[in-house]
Amino acid sequence: MTPATAAGASAGPAAPRRRKSVTGTRRTVAALFLLPALVLLGALVVYPIGYSVVRSFYNASGDGFAGFDNYKALFTDDGIRTALKNNIIWVVFAPTVATALGLVFAVLTERVRWGTAFKLVVFMPMAISMLAAGIIFRLVYDQDPDRGVANAVWVGVHDTFAQSSAFPKAHPGRDSPLKPDQGGFITSATVRTGESVALPLVGVAPDQMPKSAKRAVRAEPQPGRINGTAWQDFTRGKGVGKLGTVDPSEFGYAGMRIEAVKDGKVVASATAADDGTFTLPAQADGARLRLPASNFKAPYNGVDWLGPSLVTPAIIGAYVWMWAGFAMVLIAAGLAGVPRELLEAARVDGANEWQVFRRVTVPLLAPVLAVVAVTLMINVLKVFDLVFIIAPGSSQDDANVLALELYRKGFSEGQPGIASAIAVFLLLLVIPVMLFNMRRLRREVRR
Repeated sequence: MTPATAAGASAGPAAPRRRKSVTGTRRTVAALFLLPALVLLGALVVYPIGYSVVRSFYNASGDGFAGFDNYKALFTDDGIRTALKNNIIWVVFAPTVATALGLVFAVLTERVRWGTAFKLVVFMPMAISMLAAGIIFRLVYDQDPDRGVANAVWVGVHDTFAQSSAFPKAHPGRDSPLKPDQGGFITSATVRTGESVALPLVGVAPDQMPKSAKRAVRAEPQPGRINGTAWQDFTRGKGVGKLGTVDPSEFGYAGMRIEAVKDGKVVASATAADDGTFTLPAQADGARLRLPASNFKAPYNGVDWLGPSLVTPAIIGAYVWMWAGFAMVLIAAGLAGVPRELLEAARVDGANEWQVFRRVTVPLLAPVLAVVAVTLMINVLKVFDLVFIIAPGSSQDDANVLALELYRKGFSEGQPGIASAIAVFLLLLVIPVMLFNMRRLRREVRR
């Protein structure tokens, strides 16, 4: 053994060198840099979660152990059960509709000239806060068609096919020959041919009369017919005009429908001219004249979008308006990576555009669609702002969701124990969805 070998043997194995991180930074230094972030993470995430879990086992006052009573309330309290039911509706429909619209928009923007501008317009609602969007859609869904855009459009379409009456508030005045009948009015006595019948009404403001209405004219009697006048028997000014008589300043009820009724059956009918006059044939002899209820039908006021039955779908519509752009952008990014040769090969093989979309494009985009849908599911589980702002007080119980019920229990009703239990329950609902999304993202990275 040489002296050098002996020296090496006596020295023993060399001490291992301290390993460095991938970036060349020592672990101690890296830990020091991460420490502020870890402290914030613990203070803002870990501690609140742990405190909520502990607090969920205490009663409302916080000085007594309640066990699992707060968690039992999640399935017995009517308000929480309604919120849970609505959350299921949200999770099923909101992500599905938003993802489907995003897919359609992403595919269409590749085929239009102004695709970039279209993407900008669709994505623009994402720049609006939930608070602002809630205020916007509270106005959109307003019941008054003069304020609410949704009802303005709906009423416009409805009135195109079913015109509302111009005389919803018309009714007989004093000493009138008419009496109420099934929502309309009917004469007390029968009429005969050769007579001139007066059908005076009041209750319609002059500025609410139909534009076609003209000065009322007293109908002259004719043999073999029944003539009459339906008019607004009211003249402004004290002592001006005579009750039951057509005065020069009074207007006829243009378009008023008059029916001749015998033994409960309509034997003849007529429509008043612009001056209120009408004519019935001889078949009306011995009948009573009826003004049917259709003449007095109130104007169609649209749909009660924020009523108990439609408030949840209406709010989901506002959510889709905001998040369809988010889905479109992610799907468009995935669509850009789809091999064009596969699409062209399908077209060469004779597939039409619908078949290419359904059998080629959608399957290739399935991973992206899954990520978008799962991300939106996580988002809708926490929805609060839109429901709180859009739903009026009368319908808020019907639109209730878990996040809103958490707020109400914790701050309005003074039950922090149940509020903490709802928070923990929401966390348990979100965790599986988050894990699914993370696994899928990792799988995509490996590919």
